Parts: sequence; structure tokens; C-alpha cells
Amino acid sequence: MQSKIFSTNKTLNIRGKLINLLQPKVMGILNVTPDSFFDGNRYTDETAVLKQIEKMLTEGADFIDVGGYSTRPGAKEITVEEEMARVLPTLKSILKNFPEAIISIDTYRSAVAKCAVNEGASIVNDISGGGLDDKMFETVAELNVPYILMHMRGTPQTMSQHAEYENLTKEIIDYFHPKISELGHMGVKDVIVDPGFGFAKTINQNFELLNKLEHFTILGKPLLVGLSRKSMVWKTLKTNPENALNGTTAVNAIALLKGADILRVHDVREAKEVVSLVHQLTS
Repeated sequence: MQSKIFSTNKTLNIRGKLINLLQPKVMGILNVTPDSFFDGNRYTDETAVLKQIEKMLTEGADFIDVGGYSTRPGAKEITVEEEMARVLPTLKSILKNFPEAIISIDTYRSAVAKCAVNEGASIVNDISGGGLDDKMFETVAELNVPYILMHMRGTPQTMSQHAEYENLTKEIIDYFHPKISELGHMGVKDVIVDPGFGFAKTINQNFELLNKLEHFTILGKPLLVGLSRKSMVWKTLKTNPENALNGTTAVNAIALLKGADILRVHDVREAKEVVSLVHQLTS
């Protein structure tokens, strides 16, 4: 009997290699920023970066998401040049040492996306869904790589001021429909949808979104969920990001049961274990 949780018709074409999402995948996070909400300033030299990449790949990471711009609420704005100076040498080093790694570039800037893909990145992860750079969609179409389309309002600096919704789930789905259509018309073959937990959403709204996550299957696209150590977890548990792994594991399990295809996480081994257990339950 076909699983109703894990769709069998979801695949990604990554540089000619077909990635099957029959069993959900795990994307490890690598922030090369000094001000990330959890791991800021932890991976800012080559030795630390390569050690962490080796750890995540050994633990089973299917993708690595590299970002050089902190998107925590109120994060400092940086220039395109500074973002490139952080991510491009990192990409070169990673792919020199781990040439089989599938790298996603976490950026909302088309210029950074283009340079990163030219350096070997295989996926573009855009927190703004094309809203902060009007050249992003055409750039992704030209690059012919999968595109992670996330929901956000405002900017990382202002998003907390834009968390008013009449019907949260419907409004986010309505946000995705025309963008998916536009990307399709432009020739982008693989679009991954990310509801954007923590971006222009209150803690209660994040839990409402998680509770209704299965509604996003109506979009017919793979679903990426990023809940790792976020404030909806640690504030609810009255702790801090450093002590939010257990809570992250719990919400990741819920997300998988509600149809998530990719988990974006700081802690790869624990996420892979959750995927294995939930897949065993539902297959």
C-alpha cells in the first residue's frame, strides 16, 4: 500500500542526478556568519568549517545549506560583497575536500546565487521567495537548479512587524500559488516549498502552521521544514537554543507525520534517526 505521508512522485534533479524523496531527506545547516542565532561565530575559519562538514556528512546529511547572511529577527544588514566574501571561499573549500557533497546556497540575492552555483552549489535557498531581488527567478531559471521558495514578509530586519493574518494557512498557500506558476513558466523545473517557520510569524502562528502543515501538499511540491532550535521551540519550553535539541526532535517528528520531505537542521544525526523511525511507522 502506498504511504499517504511520503509521496512517491517527488524527485529532484540535481546536476543530472535524480534524488528521490520517497524517504525524507535531511539538510544540514552551515552558517558562516558571526551573528547567527544559534551557531554564530562557530564556523568562521576553514578548519572548523571542514570539521563540521565532515561530521554532518558522516552522520548522513543529504544536503548542506551554506549561508553567509544571518536571517535571525533584527539581523544586521551586510553588503553583497561581504556575503560573497563569506560564502564563496567556504564553497570552494568544501567542494575541494568533499566533491560529492550537495550544497545549497542560502541567499536572497541573485548575484550571490549565481556566483555560488558557478562555484559548485547545486540548490538555491531563498528566504524571500524572490521578494527581495526581482532578478532571482530569472537567475534560477538560467542556472537550472532546484529552488527553495520560502514564505516571508518584509525583511529580516522588519519581519516581526508583519505577522498579522486573517487566515494564516490560506494566505501562505495563496502566496505560493502564483510564484510557483511564474517559476514554472520561466522553466524552473524543481521548486521546493518552505512555509517559513519563524519568519513574520508569532510563536502561536508557528504552531498553527505546524498543526496544518499537511494542507501544503495541495501545492504538489516537495515541502521543506526548518524548525531547528527556533524560538517557537525554546521559548515554549522556557529554555534557550542550546538546550532545544529535544524539542526540535519532537516538532521534526510532527512535521514528518504531516508530510515534510526535507528537514533543515543543525543536528543531522538526530534528524536522520527521526526520519528512520517515522518512515518505519508509516511505510
